[in-house]
Amino acid sequence: MSTVWRRGIHYLERLKAANIPNELIENGQNRVIDASLTLIRERAKLKAELLRALGGVVASASLLGVPLGHNSSFLQGPAFAPPRIREAIWCDSTNSTTEEGKELHDPRVLTDVGDVPVQEIRDCGVNDDRLMNVISDSVKLVMEEAPLRPLVLGGDHSISFPVVRAVSEKLGGPVDILHLDAHPDIYHSFEGNKYSHASSFARIMEGGYARRLLQVGIRSITKEGREQGKRFGVEQYEMRTFSRDREFLENLKLGEGVKGVYISIDVDCLDPAFAPGVSHIEPGGLTFRDVLNILHNLQADVVAADVVEFNPQRDTVDGMTGMVAAKLVRELAAKISK
Repeated sequence: MSTVWRRGIHYLERLKAANIPNELIENGQNRVIDASLTLIRERAKLKAELLRALGGVVASASLLGVPLGHNSSFLQGPAFAPPRIREAIWCDSTNSTTEEGKELHDPRVLTDVGDVPVQEIRDCGVNDDRLMNVISDSVKLVMEEAPLRPLVLGGDHSISFPVVRAVSEKLGGPVDILHLDAHPDIYHSFEGNKYSHASSFARIMEGGYARRLLQVGIRSITKEGREQGKRFGVEQYEMRTFSRDREFLENLKLGEGVKGVYISIDVDCLDPAFAPGVSHIEPGGLTFRDVLNILHNLQADVVAADVVEFNPQRDTVDGMTGMVAAKLVRELAAKISK
């Protein structure tokens, strides 16, 4: 449990011990949440108004950071990832053009509405049920401002549940999900935590927010992971058969008959030779080019995406994994924008 969260709990306990009325506490929490949502709403509105003034934009990827790490079962460093990813996106060591030729400095390709202030909200004693709702509400605020589409920076993988829930609810139906990861993250309730980063896709499938879920790069999966996959009809593509599956996975066509496609990339889908800065190092993963081939060749209307589980505290001194995460974000922005 993080120091910030312990402080929030203790603060709340002290208030209750002093017989402070619950109504007073809840009103204070509501004000903090409302202020947080207001900032995201107004930033999204401003960016969208500018894009509409430019004209000719169908979709623009909009960064939304969710610096949450407390639902990780091991290390909580992903909470520090969003600013590191942003820093790497705009690093002068590379140019601002994606591989397919889109210019990131063009707001029609990429905008930014800031972060959900996760730690500040939790420091007020807000529990995970309400926090997940705040994340969902934040995503909906972005989606309400056409032509913005959320490109979410995690954070641990628990954030995918409230983000996908928001996308599905806002669009009025399920989406297809392309999930790249070393792990299926589909435990019913890992270590008793229903919001664990290892349980996010169980919550998504239970909620009916996805029609198809394709999991690619899997190489650390338990009996429960396989059983849950069968229960929910998940298409799990393990690394041990990747050479056989490659042609299919590099020529995917998703989203027909549903509201669009959501892409979730856990940085540990990559072999640690390419991305050592993750909490759960699993050798035998995808190459970076494998991932780009899958993304570039995907035929889909990508309505939202996330990049999660980059842990800056385990990165190399030169920030290699940060640059890897940033390039994933850059290429996703190119895929989303049109």
